[in-house]
Amino acid sequence: MTKIAASILSADFADLAADCQRLLNQGTDLLHFDVMDGHFVPNISFGAPVLECLHKALPEVFYDVHLMISDPVKYAPDFAKAGANLITFHLEAVPDAVPETIAAIRAAGCQVGISIKPGTPAEAVYPYLDDLDLVLVMSVEPGFGGQKFMPSALEKLRWLREERARRSAHFLLEVDGGVDDATAPLCVEAGADILVAGSAVFGAADPAAAVRRLAAL
Repeated sequence: MTKIAASILSADFADLAADCQRLLNQGTDLLHFDVMDGHFVPNISFGAPVLECLHKALPEVFYDVHLMISDPVKYAPDFAKAGANLITFHLEAVPDAVPETIAAIRAAGCQVGISIKPGTPAEAVYPYLDDLDLVLVMSVEPGFGGQKFMPSALEKLRWLREERARRSAHFLLEVDGGVDDATAPLCVEAGADILVAGSAVFGAADPAAAVRRLAAL
């Protein structure tokens, strides 16, 4: 069954823990924590202290931390200490230091994912697939929520699914950006194991029904 990662970018920050718990009660599987530095992407979100506070309030949750930052090695230990279970970094941020970044995140005690922007071909991650727990395909340009889904992500998911089968590998495929009732079935058909959803669940008139629809795919 498809897993749903609720992107807290769309949560109510005035009552973050309660808003996240509301989604977890309705069947969300994990929380997706988008970290933006204003350098790698043109926006700033939140850092490890926010994760630490949320983890204290909701300690049993699986925290899927997506580092959209220029120096993931420097900050990965802080997020691991704050409660991250899986840390995903961008291939484009450290194109010449991918193995070292993977090793640093593992050394911090977390599972490791690599993310690629819409303009990066799926083949760019092939050299690292045997060392990963997850590949995150961005279906929008990273940096802001509420963008329109880019269909090119579907072909990337298919290629990665086929490569995973060819290698008998075990990494998961995650997709993030513009995931809703219309695009989610296409993503699952293309191979996505985890759907990152923000406004589609946090902003739904009936969040429980929205989560159930996505999880049933």
